[in-house]
Amino acid sequence: MRLPRLTTGALTAKRRILGFAVALTAGPLLSWLLYALAHPETLAVNVLSYQLLVVVVALVGGIWPAVFAAVLSGLTLNFLFLEPVFTITIASPTHVLSVTLYVISAVLVSWIVDQAARRARVAQRAAAEAELLATISGSVLRGESAAQALVTRAREAFRATGARLLDLDDRVIATDGEPAWDGRSFSVSVGARDTPRATLELHGTRLGAAEQRLLTVVATQLGAALEHAHLSEAAREAEALAVADSVRSALLSAVSHDLRRPLASAVAAVGGLRTAGAPLSAEDRRELLDTAHESLETLSTLVTDLLDVGRVQAGVLAVSLEPVDAADVILAAIDELDLPPARVDLALVPHMPPVQGDPVLLQRVLVNVLANADRFSPDQGAVRIQTEAENRRGRILIVDHGPGVPAERQGEMFAPFQRMGDTDNTTGLGLGLALSRGFTEGMGGTLTTDDTPGGGLTMVVELPLSPVPPEGRA
Repeated sequence: MRLPRLTTGALTAKRRILGFAVALTAGPLLSWLLYALAHPETLAVNVLSYQLLVVVVALVGGIWPAVFAAVLSGLTLNFLFLEPVFTITIASPTHVLSVTLYVISAVLVSWIVDQAARRARVAQRAAAEAELLATISGSVLRGESAAQALVTRAREAFRATGARLLDLDDRVIATDGEPAWDGRSFSVSVGARDTPRATLELHGTRLGAAEQRLLTVVATQLGAALEHAHLSEAAREAEALAVADSVRSALLSAVSHDLRRPLASAVAAVGGLRTAGAPLSAEDRRELLDTAHESLETLSTLVTDLLDVGRVQAGVLAVSLEPVDAADVILAAIDELDLPPARVDLALVPHMPPVQGDPVLLQRVLVNVLANADRFSPDQGAVRIQTEAENRRGRILIVDHGPGVPAERQGEMFAPFQRMGDTDNTTGLGLGLALSRGFTEGMGGTLTTDDTPGGGLTMVVELPLSPVPPEGRA
């Protein structure tokens, strides 16, 4: 929205010129009409008609066109309608008084019009200033690109060809229009007088004292906007630090017990081997060694998961894509988990095209998902593994008939350190599904959830099909 021009004075030069034009055109036309209808008894009508002309000219152009019209009308009345006609004569002192009063009345009317116009101009100026200040105050309160909005409003309000806001190092913060230094440029400091934050430049305009005072207010608002932006940025940084601190606290809380437990078991087992007072039997030694081995393996798995989730979140996961036979990876995952045949129901598409993926990462994804599905499946139930291929995408579905997860909470399953209410620390850190989704997305695929008909949860691993077959296949 373009703001009204902020100018001083009463009637504009255009109005005064228009007033003279009305006097020079309407005066002769009125004289011709009155002369055509001239009659000794119409003198009063003639006088009032010229008086009306003077009032109209005063309303249009102000005092000086009205005085011009009054003098011109008085001379015309004397020349055309007072005996002797076609001559300008003053027959008696009353004629002089009449012309004088006629001109005085015209001056008074035009002065009233001029004052009304002056007050209207002052009111317009006050409204323009109020509108400008309200606009820039609203921009500061909204806080969205406030500096740019204020620079634009300032350029519009002061009718400048260009405006820009510079920081203390003369770097442009915001700009509008076509800034160019010339003889009509003006600059003002932004911020506190003793600690300015920036400089506002207006180009292609001249500012009077009133405009400069208003520009000082605009500069103050600009300073407030810059301070608001600075504080908002500091708040965002503080919020980010708080979130990072919260994540670190959550990480320490989540892993403290999980890492301490296998580490303590390994230390205790090794300590038992080293400090036993009497010779240990072969069975006791083997039991301590097995305990240390299992604890160190658990510890290694936990540390590996932590490192992997860090790489996933940092976007530096190493992925080696190649054509992968989904059936081979599924069978390898089942073997790794040592699942009995009764616990698995395979429904694999024969001769399914290979998917594009990393076989190592894909196996880890399937191991994590299968382990969860097996853990929550009924004792007499089986996990169904199904493959599909459609629209250049391959899908691996892991279907269980366990208790399932409410739809509104299924997204939480993929959050790190989330066990969905499971407090059994022997099940790990709650990183399995977070890693599985990260690994799948790193291979260009997706890992999503769906409700199993009849109850349970279905996990869907989807990857693009490979354009070439895996090695060893035609």
